[in-house]
Order: sequence, then structure tokens, then C-alpha cells
Amino acid sequence: MLAGLLFAVQDAEDRQGVLAATLPFAGVTVIEYQARLLATAGASQLVIVVSRLTPELLGAIARIGRRGMSVDTVRSAGEASARLHPLARVVALADGLITTDATLAPFAAEGGDALLVLDAGSASPDYERVGGGLAWAGIARLDARRLADVAALPSDYDVQSALLRVAEQGGARHVVLAAGEAGAGHGIERRSAALEQRSRAVMMATLATRPGWFDRWVVRPIAGFVLPPLIGRPGSTVAVTIAAGVAVLIGLGLVAVGYQTVGLFAALAGTVAAAMGERTAWLREESRLASVLAWGIPGATALAALLLGRSIDSRGLSDSGVIVALVLIAVAALVERATDAVPRAIWWATPPACLLLLAVLTMLGMPLAGLILATVYAFATLSAAIELLRRKA
Repeated sequence: MLAGLLFAVQDAEDRQGVLAATLPFAGVTVIEYQARLLATAGASQLVIVVSRLTPELLGAIARIGRRGMSVDTVRSAGEASARLHPLARVVALADGLITTDATLAPFAAEGGDALLVLDAGSASPDYERVGGGLAWAGIARLDARRLADVAALPSDYDVQSALLRVAEQGGARHVVLAAGEAGAGHGIERRSAALEQRSRAVMMATLATRPGWFDRWVVRPIAGFVLPPLIGRPGSTVAVTIAAGVAVLIGLGLVAVGYQTVGLFAALAGTVAAAMGERTAWLREESRLASVLAWGIPGATALAALLLGRSIDSRGLSDSGVIVALVLIAVAALVERATDAVPRAIWWATPPACLLLLAVLTMLGMPLAGLILATVYAFATLSAAIELLRRKA
């Protein structure tokens, strides 16, 4: 069983009377974002050490609870220990820590006590030092019994610092923060202005970890220009979703009436907007909207391929356009299922990548060749995925 341990103790440095854990981050609060990361890593229980219960914190806790996590607030290590199952594995995040799935998930999945650390010389004063020229990078993986050890200490202790010392004295393994993670958004922040900058870094980092070349080299650069002004604004995800839907519908309509190239590029623009919206929705805990957008991308691609095949046949250019489109859709669906179980290679086909291929070849006057080449691309991806599954078995 995996449980999360969070802290809402420190005050914000630039907002008097406001806890750093309740500062806004990517459309939610810092502590809600931390809870989302822990839930994604597999945590089903959350214990929050608090110094006081402010209205903002109570609101954040209520929203976390509505998303299905068991949430308890405590004021001491003894209370925290009593709330946790004695055999639970605990992942603790420092007060005010911002990180990414790519950093937290692999760390949380392993066993044994461990501390994520970085070089103290390059660390800001917000990071607690652990000796040996290292600083705690804000993530700890611990046995639940460590909290009972902290509870046995004199009463005038800071739970987070005391837990770190107990883990260090207990021989917790040091795991060095990967180079570049700080630039990808990892860090401890207690200032609202700095959090706004870090939210942009986290967004770019989540897009960079997407496996396909289209997400990395097409979506990410566009998102770098479009998303920063929008990410902290209420309703921005809905606005991006509406824009994506309008672009896709216009594009599909244009393909249907014979404006193939313009229509395909319009639909492609819609899928790019949908990809950005899906990541923004994930950051802002809008799970249903994120799921709709995630399914909408392959759906839009399939409809575009089918309408392109129909347009080819109706013009008398071929009598097999719809058949090839249906084969492409079937193979692409198999690719999505097969690649869920294995790590994707960067060159593998994704729905937007196939749609880009269709748009470019249609622009060059070869729409049927585009459908055929996209189908071959999907077949190659499926073959590679099946081979990986065979080796894994």
C-alpha cells in the first residue's frame, strides 16, 4: 500500500498569512498538485501535516477528497503514524515542492527507504542539507514506522525536518536527482511569482516526456508560445478545448466538401490544440476533460482519414480510398492497444503523426499515397510493438 505524506506548515514568502501549500499553481493549489502526483504514482491515502487550517487549505483538502483519495490532517508525527497502516510505504513531499511525474513515479515505485538528493552547492537555501555535500531534493520514500520514531522525539520538533533526520540516521539510500530535472520544473517554491514561472517549466517538461516525435517537436514548441499566458487563467482549458473542437469540425467539413489540404491542416491544428488542452486539463485536475481530449485526438484523425478516402473515391481518383482508410483506422487502433503495454519508441506512429503525413502528401497532390504510407507506417509500428511484447513475454 502506498500512502502520501504532505506538509502545509510554512507561510508564503510574499503573501502574509497564506500557507505556501495553498498558493496557486497551474490553476489549482500547490498541495492539490502534489496530491495529484501522488495519486498518479499509486497512493490511495494522503496524510497532511498542518500548522493551522485556513479556509484556502480546507477548500483544497475538500477538493482532493472529492477526487477519491482518503485525506487526514494531523499536527504531529504521532497522529500521522496512527493514521497510516503500519505496513504502508510512505512517499513524503516537502512543503512547497513542485516536481513532475517523470521524477516522482519511478522513485515511488521502488522499495526501501530513500531520499532524493542533489548537490548542496547548487541548491537554494529552501533545500534542507543532509550532510556529505548533499541537500534533500524534497522527496522521500520511507517505511511508515519512521513516523513512530519521530513521535518518540521531544515534542518541540518540526515534523518534516525530524523525519528527514531520522531517515538519514536510519541509513536511507541517497538517489541523486537527474541532471536537468531542476530546469524541468523540480524545486521548492514559496513565492507566488516564482510558482508562475515554474508552472510553465512543468508544462514544457510534461510535453517533453510524451513518447512521440510529433508531441516533442511539433506540439511542444507551439505550446511554449501559446500556453504560458493561459495556464493560470480560469477557464483556459475550456477555451483551448473549444478552439480545438472548432478547428477539427471545420477541418472535417472542408475535407468532406473536397477542400482536402486545407481541411486536413485545420484538423491537424485542432489535434495540436487538443494535445495542449489535455496536458493543461491534467495539471488542473480536470480529469474528465483530459479524457475527452485524449480520446478526441485519435477520433478526429480517424474521421479525417475516412473522409479523405471518401473524397478520393468520389473524385474518381481511385475506388479503394475508403478501404485503405478503414485499414489505417483498424491498424492504428491495434497500435494504441499494443503500445499501452510497452515503452514507445520516438519514431512510432501516433494519430497526429499520421494526420500530418496525410496532410503533407495531400498538399503534394498524392492523397491516396498519403493513406497508403500512413497505413504502412502504422503497420511498422504495430510490428515493432508486437516484437517488444514477444520479448517481454
